[in-house]
Parts: sequence; C-alpha cells; structure tokens
Amino acid sequence: MKYLLPIIALFALSACYEDTDVTIHEPGVYKGKPDSHVKSYEEREDILSTRFQQVQTDR
Repeated sequence: MKYLLPIIALFALSACYEDTDVTIHEPGVYKGKPDSHVKSYEEREDILSTRFQQVQTDR
C-alpha cells in the first residue's frame, strides 16, 4: 500500500503533461505539419458540399 498510492498518483498526473514547444505565428504563413489529406480544390469543394447537404438540409 505504501508504494501503490504514489504510483497511482504519478500515473494520474502523467496525463496532465503538455508539450511546451512554442510556434511563432506570422500572418499568412502556415508553419504546421504538411496536411497529408489535402486534395485538389475541386475535390475538397465537392466533399464539403456533399457533407453540407447531408447535415444542413433539415434547417
């Protein structure tokens, strides 16, 4: 029991860790990771239009 409580406490607090890296933002410049799901503009417009029609038609 003497070791169990500290182990449980450490395990519970480990979920609170947050990466502290700072990203400096500049207007109009994307500095994130490349998006591997990017499609051409037309394909993206078709997908978004279809999704919009499926969800928003009842409103």
